[in-house]
Amino acid sequence: MERRVVKVNISSAGGTASNGAKTHKIALPNSWLATLGINEDSRELELEFDGKQIILSRCMSGEEFAAWGLERKHDVRLFKFYDSNTLCTTIYANFTTKKLAVENYIDDHVKTAFGNNALPSWEDFQLFLQERCLPSQRAGLREYLDAIGVSEYEPIEIIGKTAGHMAEDDQWLEMEKLK
Repeated sequence: MERRVVKVNISSAGGTASNGAKTHKIALPNSWLATLGINEDSRELELEFDGKQIILSRCMSGEEFAAWGLERKHDVRLFKFYDSNTLCTTIYANFTTKKLAVENYIDDHVKTAFGNNALPSWEDFQLFLQERCLPSQRAGLREYLDAIGVSEYEPIEIIGKTAGHMAEDDQWLEMEKLK
């Protein structure tokens, strides 16, 4: 792993920025960006901040994300989220790294898996899966789990049996473990 120390260029923000606003920029080595596949035609980066470090990653399509994980022998699964017969969202979930790649195919955020959240977290994904299942506190849960052949409340297993169908909507999930 190559490491470098760089200075942050801090300057006054212009335009309609508030009084005293600043912009912050850093210069990144050409060789690093070339290795990431960043060029004039493909220059989007995803930024992650955990309070101590900033991680820059090249934005990948869902298929690229899945291929990257599968090359490393990760547990990668594909979830297709439908509203009736319309494919609304694909979710590529890497269960090893606990990261996602999400692609929406419609503009109606109400019918997409994560609404207007373009970069959902693993926790958002877990909540989404729980929302596609009977509530864990529901009376008669044990009987329901026995009826569908699931030994304990595990959203992935429940969705595997029910496709995430809920009585109150026409949305459902198709799930596939990628190899």
